Amino acid sequence: MQAYRFNHFVDCVQHTYKTEGFKGFWRGCLAPMASVTLVRTISFSIYQKAKYTYSAAIGRAIGEEPLVTVNRPGSIPTLGTVLCFGAAGATAGGTVAIIACPFELTKLSAQISVLMADRNKSSVQDPVMSSYQQKGTFNTAKNIILHRGIMGLYSGFGFHLLRDTIGTAIYFTTYESGKQLLVKFQGSNSPTSPSSVAVAGGLCGLVSWACIYPIDSAKTHYQRNCLTKAKGQPVKIPRIQFNKAAMYRGLGVSMARSCLINTIFFSSFESLKKKINSLPDPVD
Repeated sequence: MQAYRFNHFVDCVQHTYKTEGFKGFWRGCLAPMASVTLVRTISFSIYQKAKYTYSAAIGRAIGEEPLVTVNRPGSIPTLGTVLCFGAAGATAGGTVAIIACPFELTKLSAQISVLMADRNKSSVQDPVMSSYQQKGTFNTAKNIILHRGIMGLYSGFGFHLLRDTIGTAIYFTTYESGKQLLVKFQGSNSPTSPSSVAVAGGLCGLVSWACIYPIDSAKTHYQRNCLTKAKGQPVKIPRIQFNKAAMYRGLGVSMARSCLINTIFFSSFESLKKKINSLPDPVD
């Protein structure tokens, strides 16, 4: 829905089924399946490391570490905690963008290749556009390199970096601060009560996507345009417009997906972390 205009979500579903059948709904799924574990693992590892590093630095500056404040029963978010989580999230998002960008471009290409041909009937004569038709994930990546060089896998990286840096900062700040507030209102002594974790996890997915969606739309438009051009050909750079309704097409679907996934993810993450932390120390 971001790459091409549809009347509504159902229109998009009907068109996909009509032109590609059921397999169209899973087109391009190999790239995210291959990258999601790697990207999530690296992202959370960097975030955890950065969180403690920034907390210690802020603690030296103001006299108390934000992580000490957060774990104190009844505490609420402060400027220090927000800065700590936001900076750590931005560090993780900006770093992981380097790994994630090629996978995301490949996924986009595989997903919209049939749609590009359907919306642009001249693509049959266009050697660049037609070359993306009916390609698997890895052949799509090879095709991008063929037409745009190895750096073609990083087409739209500037938009991707901006989206992930800002989005991940908002993502973790919302999760940590939301969890802290919910624990306080519940009167719980545990900083990771199951209900607060589940709600905060869903909330961080909703808020982060709502804030950065126009950036993601601009990235999608630019990458789509890159797929119709060979190396060296000029590609129009779209503007990021937060006040334009068209930049929010598909937002509802993305927010619903992100809310559900992050509710499950953080609930599982915090539960497993508790179990790991409760394990006895190994005997030397």
